Amino acid sequence: MTAPRRVVIGEDDVLLREGIARVLALGGFEVVAEAGDADDLLRKGMAHRPDLLVADISMPPHRGDDGLVAAIDVRRQRPDTSVLVLSQFYEERYATELLADGAEGVGYLLKERVSNVDEFVDAAIRVAEGGSALDPEVIARMLGRRSKRKSIAALSPRELEVLAAMAEGKSNRGIAGDLVISLPAVEKHITRIFGKLGVDAVDTEHRRVHAVLTYLRER
Repeated sequence: MTAPRRVVIGEDDVLLREGIARVLALGGFEVVAEAGDADDLLRKGMAHRPDLLVADISMPPHRGDDGLVAAIDVRRQRPDTSVLVLSQFYEERYATELLADGAEGVGYLLKERVSNVDEFVDAAIRVAEGGSALDPEVIARMLGRRSKRKSIAALSPRELEVLAAMAEGKSNRGIAGDLVISLPAVEKHITRIFGKLGVDAVDTEHRRVHAVLTYLRER
């Protein structure tokens, strides 16, 4: 029998925190710890080694981006910990910081749009398993100002398969195994994907993230 996914929840609103805990527990997660401020979230995220850390971006003590900073700190020290952040509003700086190291095991959802319990649980499971869950509004805003981005319609069927696997958070080696192709072939496909989508090598932001965002937006 597979052990339940372990989750730590960071949210200063007690009722909301308990609601998230109950929903995730019913969804098959084991809630191993809850935190009401960023410092406690960091401590518990490190101590309990969860599969998933769910955090509000704005938390005490300063109610700025304390929750996000704590979540990113946990992830960088324990890369096997997936992170799903919740926010009252979209802030590109937050999304960019969260996605700086890639979209694998990362989620960014806007609280006002999390209205379906099943969809929230599905997003949490997907992120915990190494995939990504990005609010459509976040994707649209991150990509909307980049008119030079091109459509996935320009990709070949094989390139679409590779990009879909990237969107699931799979590594190049994982993609090669799933598609039964060589690692160099995967790397060549990804290079072509970047070129066809207009994700330049000199792009100052993460190319893989933007390719995945384009895929998620159009799918």
